[in-house]
Amino acid sequence: MTELIKRSDPRFFEQTCYKPYDRHDYKIVCESKTTVVESWEEVQEYWWNHRQINPPVIEVLDKKKGFK
Repeated sequence: MTELIKRSDPRFFEQTCYKPYDRHDYKIVCESKTTVVESWEEVQEYWWNHRQINPPVIEVLDKKKGFK
């Protein structure tokens, strides 16, 4: 079994930047409606609550803003 790097190890990597990141909006396309949301968390919530009934297609919309 492979050992994982511990969080205390200087080689441990979690993410590159902790600044808020706001580069995309997301369009949730279903048979009955289309909704645009501003965060990936909203997309995940919608997906988990509605995928059994009507699996949506997720489109990524570029805002061209980047980091706040």
